[in-house]
This record gives sequence, C-alpha cells and structure tokens, in this order.
Amino acid sequence: MTFNLDLDPATTAGPALSEEAFVATLPKQLYIDGAWTDSSDGGTSDVEDPSTGALLARIADATPEDGLRALDAAARVQSSWAATPPRQRGEILRRAFEIVTARADDFALVMTLEMGKPLAESRGEVAYGAEFLRWFSEEAVRISGRYSMAPDGNSRLLVSKRPVGPCLFITPWNFPLAMATRKIAPAIAAGCTMVLKPANLTPLTALLITQVFEEAGLPAGVLNVIPTSRPGEVTGPLIRDPRLRKLSFTGSTGVGRQLIADSAHQVLRTSMELGGNAPFLVFEDADLDAAVDGAMVAKLRNMGEACTAANRFIVHESIAAEFSQRLARRMAGLLLGRGSAEGTNIGPLIDAKSRAKVEDLVQDAVDGGAKILTGGVAAAGDGYFYPPTVLVDVPESARILQEEVFGPVAPVISFRTEGEAIALANDTEFGLVAYGYTNNLNRGLRLSEQVDVGMFGLNTGIVSNPAAPFGGVKQSGLGREGGAEGIEEYLETRYIGIADPS
Repeated sequence: MTFNLDLDPATTAGPALSEEAFVATLPKQLYIDGAWTDSSDGGTSDVEDPSTGALLARIADATPEDGLRALDAAARVQSSWAATPPRQRGEILRRAFEIVTARADDFALVMTLEMGKPLAESRGEVAYGAEFLRWFSEEAVRISGRYSMAPDGNSRLLVSKRPVGPCLFITPWNFPLAMATRKIAPAIAAGCTMVLKPANLTPLTALLITQVFEEAGLPAGVLNVIPTSRPGEVTGPLIRDPRLRKLSFTGSTGVGRQLIADSAHQVLRTSMELGGNAPFLVFEDADLDAAVDGAMVAKLRNMGEACTAANRFIVHESIAAEFSQRLARRMAGLLLGRGSAEGTNIGPLIDAKSRAKVEDLVQDAVDGGAKILTGGVAAAGDGYFYPPTVLVDVPESARILQEEVFGPVAPVISFRTEGEAIALANDTEFGLVAYGYTNNLNRGLRLSEQVDVGMFGLNTGIVSNPAAPFGGVKQSGLGREGGAEGIEEYLETRYIGIADPS
C-alpha cells in the first residue's frame, strides 16, 4: 500500500483557479423561496476537508425558523407548480442535466474536496447523478391514468395521478450529488415542491446543484435548501406540520426508524433507503478473475462508504484461500491519498468517528481470531485515512459480519453448499443488495430468488442504475428510487366514479 498526499492545488483545480479560489466561488447560503439568504440568526457551520481535517468552507446554518420559512414557500407554490404542464417540468430537468454535464469538472472537484473520494469516482458520480435528471425529464410526460367500464356495466371508472404535495428530503454525505438528484428529479417531474436538508458534512454539492436548478428556470419556492448542524431541531417541526405530505430519507436504519415513528402522527408518505449488509457470494464454478474484479468495485467504490458496498464475502471453501490472496494483492497495490491528487485510488473516510468505527470492527474481528492479509492499521498523519483491508478466518461472532462497516474492509468467510451460502447471506436484518458469482445460470436464478434483498447483482459488482428501481427489503428500507417506479413515490392515485352515460 502506498500513500499520496500531494496537496499542490495547481495540479488539481484546473488552469484558472486553485482549490481555495474554486471553493470561494461556491454558494454557501440557504436557498429559500428563490433567494439566497443567510440563516435567520446569522449562524454558520464549518465544512471540513477529510483529507487534512482542515476547514474547507463556512456555510449558513439553518435554524428551525428557516425550516418553516422553507416549508411556507413550498406550500405556497404547490398548487401552481402541480398545474405546470408536464412538458415544462421535463424541460427544466433536461436543462439542469445539460448544465450539470457541462460543469462536470466543477461538480467532481467539489465532491472530492468535501467528501474525499478520488476525482475519477467523483466524475462517475456526476454522470450517474445527472442521469436521474435526464431520466425523470422523460418520465414527467408519461404520468398516466386509465378509463374503463365497471365490471357490472353500470358506471365508468376514471383513475388519475396527482402530486403527493410538499416533500422533505434528508440526504446523506456519501453521494452528495446522486442522492439529491434521485429525490429532487422525480419530485419535480411529478409536480411536487420540496425542502432539502443536505448532510452537514457535504453541503456544498447540494448548494451547487441548487444553483443549477435556479439557472435552469425552476420557479421560486419549488426547491428550498436548508443545510443545518441541528437537523432534529429543524426537521422535527416540518415533519409535524400538516402541510408536509412526504418524507424521503437516505441514511442509517436507526435514524430511519425514528423518522418513521415521527411521521406516523401526520401519516406521511415515506421513502426510506436505509442500511445494508451486502453479501458477496462466490461459487466454485465462478470466473475467479471476474469475481475479484467485481469484489474490488463492490467493496471499494466510495472507499466502502456506500450502502451497496459488499460487507461480507462468502466464498466456497475450495477457492476461498485463492480468492482472498488475489483480493489482498489487488488491494495492497492501490494508492491511498488525497482525492484530488493525481493517481489516487482510495481517499479518506469522511471523519474521525467513521474511521474509529472501522478500526473498532477490525480489532474486534482480530481479537476473535481473524487474520489480516493486508491493511488493518490506520495511516498516520493528517486526514481520516484507512487502508484497504482483507480479513480471513473471521469468527462467526465478529461484529463486522453483522454491522455495516462503511469502510474499505473485506471480511472473507467460507461455505460448503449452496444452501449454506444462502443461509449465510440471509443471516442479517438488512436486505438491500447482494452479489453472486457463478457460471451456472440456474444457480444464479435460484440465488436471485432466494437471497432476501431488493436488488441482486449476478456476475457484476455494481447494480445502481437510474433506469432501475433502487431499494431494499427488511430493515433496509421502504419504497424505490429510480426506474419507472421512482416517480410513483411522488404521486397519489385518485379514482372518480362516473354514472353510466347511457
């Protein structure tokens, strides 16, 4: 494992601006009712560079009063926005897609600076996040209903769709562009207004995409953005407000459970994309090269800080040792360092708390008898770096097999039979995604049917796609984002009974 902390901004921020000068150009205020504004008490919060632990920017810190002002704006324009022609809503999304695509380098750099991921990964997120804008620009004009005769012939049935109404979005820090666009885009397409509370660790990307929507012609009040360091104080009153009709949250299962409980009083529509504990199954007939390639993607995307990250590697006993050695060699060859430095493969974790959790889970496994093939010791120096790590001989009691590690650690366990592999895969309260490698198509289909998840990757280490429904079962959440299903989360069904016209 090598380490890269090239901090020369001239090598990373393009020919015109240093990183510091670039950050100075970014919006840092709240966005309420079509205007950029300071918080009502003038307060600010700090955004940290996880590569160094140093201050990156100061942004406006929303108060509960600011939250209510944002909901006031969203509620005020809901009716007029819902009446906007679908084509017009779609064209706004299409313009936003084109602007994001044109400014891809800006979005990539801001994500790398505030979240830490390498620029290559940030560019991938820009393409992925922008695609939700294009996808839902096309779905806006495909909202449909139906007209039919009742079975008894005595009346006609008219079924239509209408927007749910004002929404509250709470997004995480790990994919600051994509997690925003895959909520905002279907809401715009459906005719809903919204209040967005981005993660306080990575708010700059959300503010930049807000600027894009403003440029694309989104009317005042439709999108309101309120970063805050006191999320419960700000969002609590909104969730209890009868004008709010929808809550969409991406984050931990623990917080999701509390938000579901809080939403019960107003019987809010909820979408919850929560935690994961993804199994990565490798059978004896798998293409081992392809399986290792897939493992690298499934484990190390976003430094493992993804709900879709492979958390448990369940490998047939006949190939477990070879798979583990190959994976360890690949991981050991990666360059760990500042995300904006040339050649970096793995950036820092998001903060000290996250790194401490990874260290604790690895130490717990080692204390129980696990062996480290590579990594396993946090990098010295500034920033929150942790090296890619492979663990073998992991005991069944190890917490890392039950808890979402959210870091670049791959614990490997083995199995003998297909039934045992499926039982191990399902031995978790979570059910977001699973991966399976086998050259036996029948086995692959059995796995896709018997592993209890919302998404399954067969011979692939990545499943996320804006054209596909994203979401899980069990305690991994409720609802789906993306695909044709994604817009339904923002639509209510209305039935009208019509007397027999004859």
